[in-house]
Amino acid sequence: MRTAAAILSFVLAVTFLPAGPAAAVVSAASLPGGKTTFVVSQGHLKAASQQNWVRLGDYRFAANGTVSAAMYLWWQRRPQARQRTGTVPDQSCTTKAGGKQSRPRTCEVLTAGGFTGAPDESRTGTYTMSGNVLTIRWKIAQAWTEQWYVRTSPDGKLARLDLKQSTLATHGYGYGSNAAISTRRAMSSVKAFPRALRQDLTSWAGGKLVTAGNQPFGLSAFRACSATTSCLTYLQPSSNTACQKEGGCPKYGGGTRPNVTSIQYYLTMISKSDRRDTLWHWCTCLAMERGEFCYTGNSHVKPLMQIIDDTGAFRGWVGAEASFSTGSRATDMLAVLRISDFR
Repeated sequence: MRTAAAILSFVLAVTFLPAGPAAAVVSAASLPGGKTTFVVSQGHLKAASQQNWVRLGDYRFAANGTVSAAMYLWWQRRPQARQRTGTVPDQSCTTKAGGKQSRPRTCEVLTAGGFTGAPDESRTGTYTMSGNVLTIRWKIAQAWTEQWYVRTSPDGKLARLDLKQSTLATHGYGYGSNAAISTRRAMSSVKAFPRALRQDLTSWAGGKLVTAGNQPFGLSAFRACSATTSCLTYLQPSSNTACQKEGGCPKYGGGTRPNVTSIQYYLTMISKSDRRDTLWHWCTCLAMERGEFCYTGNSHVKPLMQIIDDTGAFRGWVGAEASFSTGSRATDMLAVLRISDFR
């Protein structure tokens, strides 16, 4: 199931010194890419570690050189169980029947623990711009400095952050505009997005890092739900590498007589008042191995934050996987990702 993250191809004790005079007053033109509000995903992902973490949330920049962050944190030191979202897609986009179907199963969508509530942490800091490099110094007990390359989209409506270096994080993505963090698009607008989305991610599982880039994200394959309008669903009929006999499905997976390699996908809004969405997916054969209709094991939960441009249009997501194993930390699945038309 680890490789399913790559499928959808047709889904704190050092005090900072005060900033120097140059950082005391920053003009509006010095905002990163001229934008105030960014959605950010970052992580500490190292192959040999079992204390990795991922963070997801927003950065807000002010013209006076200050920045604030509100972030959700998932950390292997404090693993969190998957959480119910309360959303059960209706039968226009799911099925209550087993076997081979064209729609995924009617199951309550799960997300990472804590993502339906308030962010875990908030912090403030100062920032400066030097050319296209953004430097942030967070005012926390532990020294934490970040540097990001800032790129502006060809239409000027979006700015992108590519992580250059960080005291604590190893990977990160960010996108910003001048739209408020409360600006989001409904799933009907997401489904209607006319351009191609592509995914980049770095994932950790089983003590290995996997980096994948420029993957097509098949949003057009998702089905809109007529009653549960906050949700989109997709049943991927088969996969070449996931859901295999040796991948946890010895009775039903690829390579067995039943040869069930389909994947159940659910894309759901978490909040109407901010950018939170979530992606949930799992191999059908894993539920069958356990005699379950809706899988309760180590499914993939991927909290997302919508990327919104200056006009309020949807442009994709930044996200994180925070799938903590019901067994040992060695079988956790963590990732930092972006899905966007501007990469």
